[in-house]
Amino acid sequence: MGAREKELGAWGEETAARYLRLRGWHIVERNYTVRQGEVDLIAERRGILAFVEVKLRKNEDYAEAREFVTEAKQRRVLTAAALYLAAHETEAQPRFDVIEIYAPAGEKTRFPKINHIENAFM
Repeated sequence: MGAREKELGAWGEETAARYLRLRGWHIVERNYTVRQGEVDLIAERRGILAFVEVKLRKNEDYAEAREFVTEAKQRRVLTAAALYLAAHETEAQPRFDVIEIYAPAGEKTRFPKINHIENAFM
């Protein structure tokens, strides 16, 4: 992944984090990474601990962003989440969400379209 893609990815994750915070979520971790996988955001609210995969696209012309969360990616997120839960005791109920961000002008998009898909996979 090039520097430009990393910048855009960071912008997408910050946009998703801001979206969640505005809805009362507390961001617990960003880019939680273990050898077996990574979780973009881990957020907690009202007894739910959401492991969130963020997908950024310019538009929905080719496919919806959620379609890029492949089974292999889901397995890596599930493994990272299991390792996180083993290391961090919590009473919260885990859940796996996807946040789609559509930003036609990249980080210059003033009002990106955001879809928060709860319980996107298991």
